Amino acid sequence: MNNMITAVVLAAGKGTRMKSSRAKVLHEVFFKPMLHHVLDAVAKSPVEETVVIIGHQSGAVTTSLRDYPVTTVLQAEQLGTGHAVLCAEKACAGAGTVMIICGDTPLIRPETLDAMIRQHRSTGAAITLMTTVPADPSGYGRIINSEQDEVLEIVEQKDASAEQLQLREINAGIYLVERAFLFSALREVDTDNSQGEVYLTDIVSIANRRGRKVHKYNHPEAVDVLGVNSRFEMAQAHQELQRRRNRELMLAGVTMYGPETIFIALDIPVGRDTVIHPGVQVTGRSAVGSGCLLEPGVLLHDCQVGDNAVVGAYAILQKRCVKPSGYVAPQAGRDQQIIS
Repeated sequence: MNNMITAVVLAAGKGTRMKSSRAKVLHEVFFKPMLHHVLDAVAKSPVEETVVIIGHQSGAVTTSLRDYPVTTVLQAEQLGTGHAVLCAEKACAGAGTVMIICGDTPLIRPETLDAMIRQHRSTGAAITLMTTVPADPSGYGRIINSEQDEVLEIVEQKDASAEQLQLREINAGIYLVERAFLFSALREVDTDNSQGEVYLTDIVSIANRRGRKVHKYNHPEAVDVLGVNSRFEMAQAHQELQRRRNRELMLAGVTMYGPETIFIALDIPVGRDTVIHPGVQVTGRSAVGSGCLLEPGVLLHDCQVGDNAVVGAYAILQKRCVKPSGYVAPQAGRDQQIIS
C-alpha cells in the first residue's frame, strides 16, 4: 500500500476581495506571507512532498518560495479549484494520497493536519473532508449530510437554495483524497454551475455515485481553518497568531505586561525570565536571551540581545548586538532614532 502523501497547495488565485494589486497569498500575516504559514504547517505534518499551484503573479509567488523545497505547477488560466488540482496530476504521480489545502489559511495547525491524516488512514475512505461550524457560514460551501451524518455533497454558496443556506456546517477546503480516484473523478467534473468553473467539491458527489466512502473530519475550532479573503479577515488572523505566540512564550517562562500590544515574530527565541513591557515588537532574525528587560515601546529587528541585557524604553535597534548584561539607554521624543 502506498502511504506517501503529496500536498497540493492552491495559490493561483487573484483574491479580488483583498482590493489589491498583490497576489492574495503574498499578503503578510504576522510578519510573513500567509502562504508561508500554510507551507510551514504542512512541512510539520506527515507530508512527504509539496506542490504549489501558481497562477496570478506567478513570478512573484515563485520568488517567495525560494527557501521552500516545493514543486511549482502553473495554472495558466484560473478555471476553478478542480482545474487547479488537475494541473498537478503529473507532480502527484508518486503519491498514494493527495492532500489539498488552500494557500490563504494561515491559521491551520500542523497537529490538525496530523489528526486528519490519522483518521483518513484508519477508515480506508476515498475522501476525507475537513468541515467546521463557524459563527457565520456566509461565503462557504455547505455540507449536505445523509441521515447517518455522512457527506453526500457540497453545495457552493452561489449555487445553494434558501434552505441549504440555513445549514451551518461548512467545507473548510482541506481534503485527503486517494490519488487514483481524485484524478479520474476530476475528469468527470463539468462546468455546469454559476461560476462556469471546474469545482473540486464535485468529487464528493462522484464518490457517492461510485459507492466510495466519503468521511469528514469535523474540526471544532473554526478559526483554525477559515480562509483570509479581505483586509479585515487578515487583521483577525494577525491577531490570532499574536495571541498564540504570546501564550506560547508566557507558558515558557517569559513575562509580558500588556501582551495584546506585544508582537514577537514566530521562531524568534526568547529566554526564560525575560520581562517584556507594552508596545514591544521583535522581528526579523532576532534573538533575546534569558533574564532580559525590554522596556515599553522597544523595536528590535535582526538584533541579538544577550542574557540579562536591558533595552531602554522606545529604543529602536536594527542589526545590533547587545552584549550580555549590556544596557541600551532609553530613547525619547525627537532624539529617537534607529540605532544600528
